Amino acid sequence: MKYKKQTLSAVILGIFLGVAVSMSVTVSAFKQDKTLLPLQEIRKFNEVMALIKSDYVEEVNEKQLITDAIRGMLSGLDPHSAYLDSEEFAELQVDTSGKFGGLGIEVGMENGFVKVISPIDDTPAAKAGIKAGDLIIRLDEIQVKGKTLNEAVNIMRGNAGEPIVLTVVREGEVAPIEIKIIRDIITVKSVKQRLLEANYGYLRISSFQADTSSAAKQGLQTLEKTNNGKLKGLVLDLRNNPGGVLGAAVGVSDLFLKQGRIVNTEGRVADSEMNYDATDFDLMEGKPIIVLVNQGSASASEIVSGALQDHDRALILGEKTFGKGSVQTVLPIDTTTAVKLTTARYFTPAGRSIQAKGIIPDIEVEQREFADKKQENSAFDAISEADLNGHLSNPEKDKKEKDKKEKDKKTDEKKDTVAKVDKSTEDDYQLFEALNILKGMSLYQSNLSK
Repeated sequence: MKYKKQTLSAVILGIFLGVAVSMSVTVSAFKQDKTLLPLQEIRKFNEVMALIKSDYVEEVNEKQLITDAIRGMLSGLDPHSAYLDSEEFAELQVDTSGKFGGLGIEVGMENGFVKVISPIDDTPAAKAGIKAGDLIIRLDEIQVKGKTLNEAVNIMRGNAGEPIVLTVVREGEVAPIEIKIIRDIITVKSVKQRLLEANYGYLRISSFQADTSSAAKQGLQTLEKTNNGKLKGLVLDLRNNPGGVLGAAVGVSDLFLKQGRIVNTEGRVADSEMNYDATDFDLMEGKPIIVLVNQGSASASEIVSGALQDHDRALILGEKTFGKGSVQTVLPIDTTTAVKLTTARYFTPAGRSIQAKGIIPDIEVEQREFADKKQENSAFDAISEADLNGHLSNPEKDKKEKDKKEKDKKTDEKKDTVAKVDKSTEDDYQLFEALNILKGMSLYQSNLSK
C-alpha cells in the first residue's frame, strides 16, 4: 500500500460515540487562516453573550457559554463534526482499548433524535433486538429531543448490570416500542470466521479497528487450516458494520486486490488529499468472493465493498448501504480538548462518491424468513407407509442402505477431518443465497480453467 504521510492527526471513518475505535492522536496546532475575520459578526456574538450574561433568568457560566457556542458552530456543519471537551476527548482515547461499559450501538443524530446506525454483534443492544434504523426518542424517562448526541451517549453509557429502557420508533410499527437493555462491558472483537461447509468460508467483520486487517488475514489462514486446504470461495459479511479506521478499510481491501486504486480522499487542505493503492497480493488467489451489505453498512464498510465492486473482484449482495462518504479528522486544540471535523470526501476507484447515496448491491436481496420452512410437528405433514409402526421393511432398500453405509465409512476413513456444514444459513436468507451463488461462481470458474 502506498500511504501519503499523515501529519495532521488521526483519520477515522464512522460516528464512533459509544463504540470502540482504535486510533492514535497527536497534538498539533491549527494552521492560521489568513482570511479576514468578520468583525461585524464577532461584535454581534459578543453583544448576544453580554445580553445573556446580564439579562438571562439565571446566572450563567461564561466558559460553558463559549463551549456551547462552539458545539453549535460545529453541529451546524454536518451530523459528524463535533467538539470534544476534556471528558469526551478522554473517553475517545479510552475507547481505543476496545472495552467500555454501555449498550453496544453505533448512533448518529437525525431531526433531533438519536438514530441507530447499527447494533454491534454480541452486545446487549443486539441481543435485546435493537435494529439499524431505529429512532431513539426517550432514554428511561429522559426525552432525547433537545439533547446533543454526546449527552445522549453519556446517558446510555454506564456500569455493567445497570438497566436502561430505550423507547424507539421503528419503521413498520404503529407505536413506539420500549426495549429494556442491561448494560455490560462491551469488548469489541472485530473479526470472526467459520466454515459454511467444506471449501467455503465465512468472514465476519463487525467494525474496522486498527488491527482489523491483520485479524482478517489471520481469520482467512484459520479457515484454510480448518478446511485442510485452500478455499473455493468466501463470503465477507459487512452487514451492520458502521465503519471505523480508514487504514483498516484499506488493509482489508488490499487482502483481496492485486493492483489498482483502493480509495482516494479529497478535501480543501493538502493533508486531506490521499491516495491508497493495492499491493501485489491476493489471499484468495482470485477465488470468488461475495460481500454481504445492508443499510447498517457504513463508511469504511462502503470503502471495502466499493473497491471490490469497482475492480470486479467481488459480487455485492444484500441491501443498499448507509451512504456515509466523508472522513472525520480528530484535531486536538490542546492536550485535553479536540475538534472532530469532517475534512474530506472519499471516492471509490471508479471515482464514485457514495455520500448520501450508498453502495447499490449487484444483487439486491432483502433479509427475510424462509416461507417454506417446515414447521415442526405439523398436523398436516403427509404420512406414508414408512411412518407406520411395525411396517414391513423393503429388502432391496435395506440392502442398498447397508452398502451405502459401508461405502461412506470407507470414504470417511480416507478423508481428513473437515468442519461440518454450518447450519446458520438455514436462518439467514441473505447468507443462504450468498452461499448458493458462491458455489455456482466457483463451479463456473473451475470449468473455465479446464
